[in-house]
Amino acid sequence: MTDASTTAARRPGEQALTALGLSAPAPDPADASAHSFPGGGRWRTEIPSCEGPEALAVVLKEASRLDVPIHRISQGSGVWMLTDAEITEMVESTGERDIELCLFTGPRGTWDIGGSTRTDSRGAGLRARGHDAVAGCVEDAVRATELGVKCLLVADEGVLWTLHRARAAGIIPADTTLKVSALIGPVNPAAYAVYERLGADSVNVPSDLTLDHLTEIRRASGAPMDMYIEAPDDLGGYVRMYEVAELIRRGAPLYLKFGLSKAPGIYPYGHHMRELTLATAKERVRRGRLALDLLARHGADGDMAPLGSRLPGDLQRFEISS
Repeated sequence: MTDASTTAARRPGEQALTALGLSAPAPDPADASAHSFPGGGRWRTEIPSCEGPEALAVVLKEASRLDVPIHRISQGSGVWMLTDAEITEMVESTGERDIELCLFTGPRGTWDIGGSTRTDSRGAGLRARGHDAVAGCVEDAVRATELGVKCLLVADEGVLWTLHRARAAGIIPADTTLKVSALIGPVNPAAYAVYERLGADSVNVPSDLTLDHLTEIRRASGAPMDMYIEAPDDLGGYVRMYEVAELIRRGAPLYLKFGLSKAPGIYPYGHHMRELTLATAKERVRRGRLALDLLARHGADGDMAPLGSRLPGDLQRFEISS
């Protein structure tokens, strides 16, 4: 790793463009995030869409082969799509490597009878429709944490607040972390701050936010941010590898998520999609290696948070009334 404190990072193409009289303005120090992860570091890594133990094994093997450091591995189909034995195997495999495992909670509007999600307006989208859907998410949360899962992925503000209250009440462990899905991610600083106060420990923002948007968010909240460096097609298919150093500078503390464009959706996963799921799991790790190589070439690969770190630090919360 390059020590970012002693070596100034360069921007892509900087030397060649300067020689041609096309240099860019110097970065404004006021744009930089003032925040970092507790225990040190400004960025962590995440491999998303890891659908079950077999895909997890592929990810871990490829990460070892390509020397890709991983802080978090997440799954998108949901706790309810895994058996207890599968969850336990994933918990044990990630625990052996001190990697945080994050599983999605319960029913979502796109998978139930809510026809409005198929309209142009998308209706209520991924949110939990009605009491029973919230109850399903809570059931998943309790089951997953009892099996050793320490991070839960949510796609509904009510579910987030409910699980935060459950955490405070001891219904789920106090050190459970709650992650907001990119499918409902906030797009302005006020909304981002609300998610933090509702109980989010990391917030996945849409990958089409500009660098200025990230700076605006960081002036309102220090909660860890998740961002696809390469987004799946259903989230836009954006590829922002050449911006990684600047995304960290503006958005820290930041989880770099290595997604995959030009690949079919795999949620909810089943064994009928096995070959595709394993192939895309392997390629996500390779995409991570490409992004990390870019950081290294630009002298911006310092300040990675220590492997094994997972907690978000002190965050702002709404008061929980009795």
